[in-house]
This record gives sequence, C-alpha cells and structure tokens, in this order.
Amino acid sequence: MIEQLFSACIVLAILGLIVLSIICLLRSFNMAARSENEKYFQDPITKSRKQFPSLNDSHSKYLSVIIPAYKEVDRLPTMIKDTMSYLEQRQAKDQSFTYELIIVDDGSPDKTSEIALQYSKQYGTDIVRVLTLDVNRGKGGAVRMGVLSARGQWILFADADGATKFSDFTKVENKARDNIKNNNIVVCGSRRHLEQDSVSKRSAFRTLLMYVFHFEVWLFAVKSIRDTQCGFKLFSRESARRIFSQMHVERWAFDVEVLYIAEKLNIPIVEVDVNWQEIPGSKLDPFTASIQMGIDILAIWLRYILGIWTIQRKND
Repeated sequence: MIEQLFSACIVLAILGLIVLSIICLLRSFNMAARSENEKYFQDPITKSRKQFPSLNDSHSKYLSVIIPAYKEVDRLPTMIKDTMSYLEQRQAKDQSFTYELIIVDDGSPDKTSEIALQYSKQYGTDIVRVLTLDVNRGKGGAVRMGVLSARGQWILFADADGATKFSDFTKVENKARDNIKNNNIVVCGSRRHLEQDSVSKRSAFRTLLMYVFHFEVWLFAVKSIRDTQCGFKLFSRESARRIFSQMHVERWAFDVEVLYIAEKLNIPIVEVDVNWQEIPGSKLDPFTASIQMGIDILAIWLRYILGIWTIQRKND
C-alpha cells in the first residue's frame, strides 16, 4: 500500500512538472516593437519633439540614469530630489562628470508623465528626458526602452521609489572600474547584508517564498550573485548593448534574464551592498509576484535550453 502511494506521488509529481513545463513554453513573451511615438521625447519649453539617440551610437555623457516609473506620482519627486542632489554635487566638484536622467513612464494611467516633464522643464532636456510608453510593458520593458535610448558611457537603472540611497552610486561605480574586463561589467546593488534582519520581520510564509525563489534562481538561471532583484544595477555601455538587445522578458523576472544573458556572455558580474529601505506604495503582491516570477524563471531556462531563444556570443 505504501509503495503504491509512493509510486502514485511520483507519477503525479512528474505529470505536474510536465504540465508546468508546457505552461512555461506556451507562456507569451511578446516583445512589442518600439512605436514611432516612443522614439521621441518632448521638450516642454519649446513644445517640440526630438528623437532619442541609439544605444549603438557612441556615448556623449558619462552616466545615464534610467528610471522606470508606473503610477509614481507620489514617490517620484523624492527619488528625483535625492538623485539630483548627488549628481549636481558631483558635477560641481568635477566638470567632466556629465549625466542624464531618462524617466520612462510605463503607460501610467495617472499623471506620472506630467510630473516627470516638470523636471525636464526645470533642468532642460539635455539633463532630463521623458520617455512615455504607449502601453504598459512591465518594468523590464520600461528599463529596456530607456537603456536603448541612453547616451551614457555608464548606464544605471534605479527604481522610482528611491529605496536605494543614490549616493551609493559611488560604491557601485568604484566596483565597476575595479572589475571591468574588455569594456564589460555589470554591478548589482545588493540587499544580501540585510537578509537576516528582514527574515526576523517577515512572516514565515514570506520567508519561505524568499528562500524558494533564491533556490530557483540559482538552480535554473543565475549562480554568480545572490540578490538578483535589487533595482540598482550599473552596466558599461558595451555590456548594456550586448545584453538588452537580446532580452525577451518585460515583467518582474527580467533581472534574472538580464543576468543569465550576462553570465552566458562571460560578462563579469559583481555585487555591492547598498543602503536600502522599503518604501510604502509598492504595487507588487508578494505571493502573486512569486508565482509569476517562478514560472517565468523556469520558462527562461527551458527556452534557452531548448534553443527557442538563443544568445549571440559575438565579441567574446
């Protein structure tokens, strides 16, 4: 009886994996083409439209900061204030430090673009540009569209909630310079040093979800770092060009695919501990997001393993 029950459990587990694999393979990852409207940014002073440059062009700024924003009317101003404070002070000390902010409104139904354009008007479009997407693509899609429009030698994406203190860019930048190889490097801000403290504040269920997620990421995708999801990552321009031109995932698991591609391209990836605090107003439901990201991670692995998606390794 016990042997039959055990055999039945094994059969059910195998069937479950087969069904899950089919779901992953059938899951839609339609990377929408860039619309004509999304190729331009607005100058709020002259009311004219100007075309974004291409990531394939040579850099003309030292740093590009990409800020994906979806319904961020309330949190964006605080983040911009912190960011500009650092950037302006840095430039005051070093005139060669040039920068731009690209705020990507991910199809927000509120006034996120209007708020963002106020900063474009205040600082000028050479400093702040607003990319308004026609429809909501997801955080990964918003980041990708911003990166493809960047002018920087270095490209950083930073979450609009301002959870990571922007002054930590200095640590991330130094780590990048120390570890760059053939113009390639990815530096990930990390919350790994905060994990034990966060565990003590979380419910047992959320802690379990966290550990299961970490294990799945390690098993199927990224093995070189622990915290793949912190929204504070720096790319050399060459690395950004090679990675973001090949990504497929536009939703929450996009970080995992970005780092998976980087590993396969032998691009160095390093982690740097950053100051991070949870900011109220998150639009992410932990349980739903964990399920969705879990399926997406398995889908990423299956599609690359089966050759449905491929990685161009030219320039290795």
